[in-house]
Amino acid sequence: MINWDEFEHIHVIQKLKSIIAQWWHIDTVFTDDRGNLQGFKRDKHAFANPAVKLVLSKDRGVEALGHFVGKTIEDLRKIDNKFAIKNWDDTGFDAAIFPIYIDNELMGSVVALGFFGDTASKERVEEMKQKLAAFGAHTTELENAAMKIHTLRDDEKSYFTELVDLVGQEVVTLHTEITSRETRISELNKELGVRYKYDNMIGKSKPMQEIYTLLDKIKNSESTVLIQGENGTGKELIAKAIHYNSPRKDRTFVSQNCSAFNENLLDSELFGHVKGSFTGAIKDKKGLFEVADKGTFFLDEIGDTSPSMQVKLLRVIQEGTFIPVGATETRRVDVRILAATNRDLKDMVEKGQFREDLYYRINVINVRVPCLRERKEDIPLLVDFFLDKAAAEKSQKKKIMTKRAMEKIYDFPWPGNIRELQNEIERLVVLAGEEQKLTADMLSPRIVDFGEKNKVQGARVHGKLKDALEELEREMIREGLRRTGWNKSKLAKELGISRAGLIMKVEKYGLDKRKILK
Repeated sequence: MINWDEFEHIHVIQKLKSIIAQWWHIDTVFTDDRGNLQGFKRDKHAFANPAVKLVLSKDRGVEALGHFVGKTIEDLRKIDNKFAIKNWDDTGFDAAIFPIYIDNELMGSVVALGFFGDTASKERVEEMKQKLAAFGAHTTELENAAMKIHTLRDDEKSYFTELVDLVGQEVVTLHTEITSRETRISELNKELGVRYKYDNMIGKSKPMQEIYTLLDKIKNSESTVLIQGENGTGKELIAKAIHYNSPRKDRTFVSQNCSAFNENLLDSELFGHVKGSFTGAIKDKKGLFEVADKGTFFLDEIGDTSPSMQVKLLRVIQEGTFIPVGATETRRVDVRILAATNRDLKDMVEKGQFREDLYYRINVINVRVPCLRERKEDIPLLVDFFLDKAAAEKSQKKKIMTKRAMEKIYDFPWPGNIRELQNEIERLVVLAGEEQKLTADMLSPRIVDFGEKNKVQGARVHGKLKDALEELEREMIREGLRRTGWNKSKLAKELGISRAGLIMKVEKYGLDKRKILK
């Protein structure tokens, strides 16, 4: 079953409709398998053609369109034609009907209406005006409709039909993609042992399930662990999960961001100092390693430490000993080390920026935290969690995210990961005030505008049709290649062309993967 309302908001479809409207003053709408209008709201629809507006603004006109499209589709099935351009007798103008089939099942159609497909004689224009008058149109409206009606030239018809057909193809492609995504999520939900939470971590995606499994395996270990991932992915949550599921869970968990202090202050913070060791050292101070004795020490952003600090860290990790600033005696601690970084330590080792021996000492067990872009199935869960949290904190009823807003959130790449998502939900809840529903227009502009900037853009509405179509074709193939992971067989099937034909177009437009990723 197709949710037609969703496709009215898809940028590629909007752009195709816009091109058809601006070039020929033709309106494009969707109908279901029985010919009934779908995804159409007459009070919000921006009509391109006054004649179409006169008809579809009336219930009688909408009903007549249903009968006309339904009958046309029946006729097409009998003669096995792909589409039809024919006169809509109730109105006097022509319409193009393109049925949409998915897995050989009729799902609906794309209908472009409000034009003449052949010579527009004076008699035909007058006949159209008479039929439109039956819908309650005034003289001025009839004259305006007659002026705006476009007659397709022979050299325009192939471009026109190709564009309308592309709208239908895009519906098939996106419906297939959405269905596939929903199937994957459904299958994941049905898997035995799927967990939605692990301590304070939330996620049911495959990457998160793998992390849960790994954490189960290492929970009784005393080995050092290196947690790697982008900022905002929840590295400290993983460190806490490791600690609170380990034999040291009843001992202290200490966390320190190594990039928060300069080297001297970090030295004092980690290892402590003795009275009088530097200006301001008015008394002895325990370092965090001593505070964490018998417990766990989480060293965040360890990649930002200096070479001299790396030497000291290596010593305390290997031998459990250190010397406070200004002291002469060695002190010993029993601490399990968990380290984290958002940097590529292996690359830093090769460049001489990070000690190789320290790298291998902290990287006994490696946990890679996936970014939010790699675990999109978890976004609805996270949003729900943050909405629950906000409701509890403010002692108010939980707010509801609309489907359109959730789609926008789902499509956004979240460079700031979970932290950025959490901030966005908090912002939404605050700005919504007394409103119970959180709608797409409430989202931050960067999220609202993302789809517009990253889908097919800039399709021209002036100039030669051939150049504009080639430009649109190039962008659709480019976006499709990225979406399918350069699976040409899959994309060719989606686009309804042969694999060889797609390869030729990829070469024609210079869309080789190596060139695009440079």
